[in-house]
Parts: sequence; structure tokens; C-alpha cells
Amino acid sequence: MKTLQVGDTIPAFETTDHLGQSVTQNDFHGKRVVLFFYPKANTPGCTAEACDLRDHYAELQAAGYSLYGVSADSEKKQKNFADKYDFPFPLLADESKAVIEGFGVWGPKKFMGKEYDGIHRMTFVIAADGTIERVIDKVKTKTHAAQILDQES
Repeated sequence: MKTLQVGDTIPAFETTDHLGQSVTQNDFHGKRVVLFFYPKANTPGCTAEACDLRDHYAELQAAGYSLYGVSADSEKKQKNFADKYDFPFPLLADESKAVIEGFGVWGPKKFMGKEYDGIHRMTFVIAADGTIERVIDKVKTKTHAAQILDQES
């Protein structure tokens, strides 16, 4: 797994969000984007992370960020997740894993002694020119917004 690093340009991709709308890398052009990858909608850690970002959404927007969440869940699962918790940001349904693999967040994981392939919980802060500005690879699910905002300069 070759994870994108600071200074890398984001890959070309096309997928849909939880409302069925097409999203490509071009939608990020000219914006500072927080793209957070999470393993699975409606699981405890992913819910805690996304709800923390929702609860601090106004602060993140005030800092100039647009937010997008990504997992390999279907549009329907993403929509149920977004509706259940009233998320104000799009959740990308990357069932083909094109975005996930493009950013290098798919790979071997361990959970309770078992090894399997899955999505690594990571966040990329993307500059307006489409390059990676920051990578957060040790996401704190309950205080993720603070992790992002604390690095503001």
C-alpha cells in the first residue's frame, strides 16, 4: 500500500456521494478539502469520528475547509448513515475502491488477532491546488475535528 504523502497530487477519480451525485477530483479544485476515510458506516468508531466532525462543522468551515467522508459502503448505506446522524457534508460511496486505493488507504489490518484487508482510518488535508497538505494517520475518533483545527497556522 503506497499511501499518498504531503506534496503528492491527488489522483483522478469519479464516484458518487450519498445522494447519488457524481463527485470527481475536479470538485476539490480551488478549495481546501478535508477528505476522511473510514472503514464502515454506522460502526462505533466511524460514528464517533463523523459525529465529532459534524459537531465542529461550523468551525471547520470557518477555517476554510470543505469536508468529504469516504468508505466502501453503498450509496444506500451512506445515505442511511448521513440521514441518521444529520451530517452536513457528503459521504462518498466508493464501492469500487477507486478513491480508497488511489489514496493508498486499502491494505492489511489486524483486529482481535485476525488479519484481513480493509480501509485504514486516515484523513488527508488537500490544498486548493490539489496537493496533499497534511496526512493524519493516527485519527482520534472522538476529537478528530480538534486534530484538524489544532494544526491551523
